[in-house]
Amino acid sequence: MALENSVFPSRPDSLSLPVEGKVEGEDVEVATEATASTGVFNLSEELGHVVTTESAPSPQTPAKVNRSFQSKLAEREAKANQHRKKTQGPEKERGRFGWARARRKRQRYVEKNGRCNVQHGNMRETYRYLTDIFTTLVDLNWRCSLFVFVMAYAVTWLFFGAIWYLIAYCRGDLDHLEDEAWTPCVNNVNGFISAFLFSIETETTIGYGHRVITDQCPVGTMLLLLQAILGSMVNAFMVGCMFVKISQPNKRAETLVFSKHAVISLRDDKLCLMFRVGDLRSSHIVGANMRAKLIKSKQTQEGEFIPLDQTDISVGFETGDDRLFLVSPLVISHEIDAHSPFWDMSQAQLEKEDFEIVVILEGMVEATGMTCQARSSYLAEEVLWGHRFSPMMSLAEGFFDIDYGAFHHTFEVDTPSCSARELSLAAARLDAHLYWSISSRLDEEPTLTNQASKQPDSGSANSKGGEPTFIVGEMTDIQEQPGLGELNGSVTTDQSESEA
Repeated sequence: MALENSVFPSRPDSLSLPVEGKVEGEDVEVATEATASTGVFNLSEELGHVVTTESAPSPQTPAKVNRSFQSKLAEREAKANQHRKKTQGPEKERGRFGWARARRKRQRYVEKNGRCNVQHGNMRETYRYLTDIFTTLVDLNWRCSLFVFVMAYAVTWLFFGAIWYLIAYCRGDLDHLEDEAWTPCVNNVNGFISAFLFSIETETTIGYGHRVITDQCPVGTMLLLLQAILGSMVNAFMVGCMFVKISQPNKRAETLVFSKHAVISLRDDKLCLMFRVGDLRSSHIVGANMRAKLIKSKQTQEGEFIPLDQTDISVGFETGDDRLFLVSPLVISHEIDAHSPFWDMSQAQLEKEDFEIVVILEGMVEATGMTCQARSSYLAEEVLWGHRFSPMMSLAEGFFDIDYGAFHHTFEVDTPSCSARELSLAAARLDAHLYWSISSRLDEEPTLTNQASKQPDSGSANSKGGEPTFIVGEMTDIQEQPGLGELNGSVTTDQSESEA
C-alpha cells in the first residue's frame, strides 16, 4: 500500500534555554499525560520554561541531519544573549542602602604559584621538629639555612680552638714560648688566635705544616681524632642539607605552567571544564599524572559545617586520560556528567558561586629521578563560560612549532548557558519528541486502516518484503510496503477483522 502526502513533524531548528530555572517533576508528569492522550508531542508545553521553540515557519529547505542538537542550542543562545552581554555589566552585590559594591574576592587556599596559603599556629609539641632535624633544616628558607650553615662551622671551629688553647695553657706551653728545649703540645701555638687557626686547619684538613701536633701530648692526639670525626659529620650533614635544598624538585616545578583561566564549553556535545598545562623545558616529566580538587564549604544533613571540603574532580582516572605524555602543552578536560560537582551549575549560578579548583601535576624529573609536584588553582571568577583555548601548535619543516605566546589566550564560542543537567534533559526530551511524534502520526492517519482492509490475503505472505523509511526533519513519502501491518499492529488488521 502507498501512503501519500504523509507529513511528519520536522526537527526544530533551534531551542533556547534560559539561564535560571529547573524543570519540576510535576510539569514532567503533566506533559507526559498530555502526550499520551493526544498522541502529539508539544515541545513548548513539555519543556516548559526550560526549552521554547520558534513558531515561525521555516523555509522549505532540506534540514541538515548531521547538525548536532547542542550546536543549534549554542547558536540560538548566542544570538539571544548578544544584546544582553553588550548592555549589562558585571553583576555587583548591593549594600545596606542599595549601593552597588564590588564582590569580595575569595581567599585562596592554594596560590597561583602553587604555594599553600595555610599557616599553623598554637603548636605546643614543637619538639617533634627536632626528631627530624634534617627535614627541618631543608624546609627552612634560604636566609635561615645559610645562617645555620655558617654557624655550624663557626661554632665547631671556636669550640675546638678554645680546647686547644686550654690544653696549651694548662701544660704551660704559653710560658715557654722562647724555650727551645721545651716540647709543646702543638708547635707555634702562642695564643687563642693561633689555636683557632689550628682548629680550622685540622677540621678542614688543610694542613699548612706550620702548626703541627707533637708526640709528647696524648691528650692532644685524642682531641685531634675527635675533631676529625666530628668535623666529617658536620661536613656531611651540612653539605647534604645544602645539596638537597639546591636540588629540590619544587624548583623544577617553576617551568611547569598552568593557564591563567579555566574554561567551560562544549566538547563532543557535552559541557566540559578545561584548563591547559605545559612544560617549558626540553627535558620531560616522566610518568606525569594530573589530579583536580574542588575546595568548597558545605553543610551536612546533620548540620555540621565543613569550611574547606575537598571533592575529587575526575580528569580521566577511569579511562587513563589523567596519565599525560607532556611533550607539548595539553588541554585537560573534565566532562560535566551526573557524577560531576558542576552537574547543576549554570552560567548564572557560576557567577554567584564561591569555590576554588586546585589542580595538581605530579611526575618524575627525567634528569634527577626525583618526584616533582606542581600546583595551581582557579577561583570561580577565573572560570570563563563559553570560551575555548586558542591553538598554539603549527607544523613546520621537520618539526612541530609551539607558540607559547598563545598559551593563555582564549576565544568565545557558542555555548548554552544552562546547566549540564538541563542540557541533558532537553536532549532526552527532544529524542522522545521525535520518536513519539512519528508513531502518533502513524496512528492518526485515517487512510491506513482503509488501505489495509482492501489488502488481499496474499499480501500477508509478502509482509516481510521491506520496511518503511523515515527521514527526520523532512517531508517524505512512504513507499508501498505490504508488511506495514507487522510494524504497526494498531494500524493494520487481518482480513477477517476488516470484512467483519
